[in-house]
Amino acid sequence: MSDIKCLESKVVYQNKWMTVREDAIERASGARGIYGVVDKPDCVAIIAVSNGMIHLVEQYRYTIQQRCWEIPQGSWESTPDADPVELAKGELREETGLIAGEMTYLGPQFIAYGFLNQTCHMFFATDLSHVGNQLDNEEEDLITHSFSLESFESMILNGEIKDTLTISAYGMAKLKGLL
Repeated sequence: MSDIKCLESKVVYQNKWMTVREDAIERASGARGIYGVVDKPDCVAIIAVSNGMIHLVEQYRYTIQQRCWEIPQGSWESTPDADPVELAKGELREETGLIAGEMTYLGPQFIAYGFLNQTCHMFFATDLSHVGNQLDNEEEDLITHSFSLESFESMILNGEIKDTLTISAYGMAKLKGLL
């Protein structure tokens, strides 16, 4: 039984990456209201580590008008039901040019469940080989670089890295004893 009942749902915006809908709702108390929901396909985030170095990507994030370092991550809008392992392997190769001999599942995370229903599946990639990247058109400015784990942690602590998926996946890898 749901605490909130959807009375009506309408799409107010849609593109190939997301759908935004507005739901007319009724709470258990009988009070009515609206709820804005962003529908997006599940995504992946990959902590790729070899020889004490973590592989990051940097790209311009239009929403905040700045370039940011983060772990490889993304989704396949053309295949929204893609297997998370295959998606993680594909995103790692696409963005960094790396393939992983070992891909360990760290677990799922909700990104912003107050308005977004997307789940991010986090992975830890090791036994890495460089084979060349395959960037999407939207990633034309993306660069990749590896950092020592110590430098990476300093980047988190000094606020240079603010991406929640990057920090969350790294924390999960550490807590699971993989780092």
